[in-house]
Amino acid sequence: MSSAPSPAAVLPATPSQPTAHRLVAIASGKGGVGKTWLAITIAHALARRGHRTLLFDGDLGLANVDIQLGLMPARDLGGVVTGRLTLAQATTPYPAGGFDIVAGRSGCGRLAGVPQGRLATLGQQLTAAAAEYDHVLLDLGAGLERTVRQFAQLAGTCVVVTTDEPTALTDAYAFIKMAQMDGTPLSIRIVVNMASSVRDGERTFGALSRACDSFLKMSPELLGIVRRDTKVREAIRCQTPLLTRFPTSDAAADVEGIAARIAVQ
Repeated sequence: MSSAPSPAAVLPATPSQPTAHRLVAIASGKGGVGKTWLAITIAHALARRGHRTLLFDGDLGLANVDIQLGLMPARDLGGVVTGRLTLAQATTPYPAGGFDIVAGRSGCGRLAGVPQGRLATLGQQLTAAAAEYDHVLLDLGAGLERTVRQFAQLAGTCVVVTTDEPTALTDAYAFIKMAQMDGTPLSIRIVVNMASSVRDGERTFGALSRACDSFLKMSPELLGIVRRDTKVREAIRCQTPLLTRFPTSDAAADVEGIAARIAVQ
């Protein structure tokens, strides 16, 4: 096993900011667990509840929020990190969902290569944006890179998405461990995605929770379980939000419940 990444340097904006509770980081540790789909659907669910919501695609290299929504935004995160645009200038309304997005850019390198000063400026702009929205969702890139963890440190809450696959659980645990090592007092909350049933989702959460309790001496909170639903894949294939195409599906009901709990935090 490779050595663990070094603790992330803290960006100037941290959860001590009064608006930190409005920033929710959504992480996974690994790809393929439905993290971006979940971030989109939570943003849509919050907007449907009347909450002003911004969805920030925090992956410069493998961004796909815009792809899942069928959008081709003229401005994206690439312009922000190069200093050509402010975050506000790169923000695109998504009228069909009632929320705003900052799209990433696929295939142009990763945030890890961005100078620290520009990342710090981006962190400050995200914190400032939180004053204009009820919720800012940060869809983090997969993995344990320094920049992923730095963005997590901006938030008051970090939602860690996992499935019942052993690698997903291992990587979710690794992310939680590194967040704890970074020393930022994040509120860690777990979503078990693609669960075959609520009971199986609870078992998956139990396995992760026991590992955290035994080795990290902390117990993350279960935010919700999203049941496996064939309607999710169909909605993604059609580049349409689940809550638009299949608003009464099982997965839609599960995410609505998650959004309701985020809305009152």
